[in-house]
Amino acid sequence: MSFVVRWLINALTLFVAVKLVPGIHPQTEHWTAFLWLGLIFGLVNALLRPVLKLLTCPFILLTLGLFTLVINALLFWLAGWIGWHFGVGFRVESFWAALLGALVSSLVSIAVALFIRDEANRGRGVIE
Repeated sequence: MSFVVRWLINALTLFVAVKLVPGIHPQTEHWTAFLWLGLIFGLVNALLRPVLKLLTCPFILLTLGLFTLVINALLFWLAGWIGWHFGVGFRVESFWAALLGALVSSLVSIAVALFIRDEANRGRGVIE
C-alpha cells in the first residue's frame, strides 16, 4: 500500500475513534486536523512500535500477545498528545479510553485495508 493511502487510512481511523469513543476529546474537528494527526500517528507507530515491542518482548510472550494492546493504547495516546502540541490532537481521559480508541482504530484500519485490497484485486481480475 502506498504512503498516501496508508496516511488517509490513519486519518480516517482516528476520526472514527474520536467520534465513537467516549473520553476522547479532539482539539478541533476540522478535516485537515485529522490529516495531520494521521501523519503524526503513522510516524509514531513507525518509529516507536518496533522499539517498544523489542523492549517489552518478555511481557508480550508472558501475556500471549495481549501486552501489544497496552502498546497500541500508549501509541494512540502519544499521537494525540503530540498532535495537541501542534493544535491538531486529542485529549484522552483514561487508559481505558485510549485502549478502546486504539482498538476501534485498529479494527477500522483492518476493514478499510481489506476493502481497498479487495477492490484492487477485483480491478485486476484476480479470482479468490
